Amino acid sequence: MRRPTGIRKNTLKMILGASADMYPNEFGAILRVDEDAVIAELLLLPGTVSGRRSALFQLHMLPPDFDVVGTVHSHPSGACYPSDEDLHLWSKFGGLHLITGHPYGMENWAAFDFKGTPLKLEVVGVRRRR
Repeated sequence: MRRPTGIRKNTLKMILGASADMYPNEFGAILRVDEDAVIAELLLLPGTVSGRRSALFQLHMLPPDFDVVGTVHSHPSGACYPSDEDLHLWSKFGGLHLITGHPYGMENWAAFDFKGTPLKLEVVGVRRRR
């Protein structure tokens, strides 16, 4: 697994928009990096269950993919820090995790490692074609 160096601005906007669309339920998806090790894609797993207090991933539905780096989910409460349940999942899957919080603006998100330690993640523009 490659350590992500940033997140594409358009990907972050998509995450925040999906989080707002799911409100008051949680949104959840899997994060995928591009060849530059920048988070650029989301994988939506079949069978993911979204409720007011949780998003339950069906990780057995995840195809083998070495570009998958972790998860993203929203907290409708607005709290951008991990719960005990988040830390339990993170200890078993992925190295980087994002939490978005209501009202889902560009400043309403945070990144963490699998232990729940906050991480800095640069927001980068659209990748130029080579």
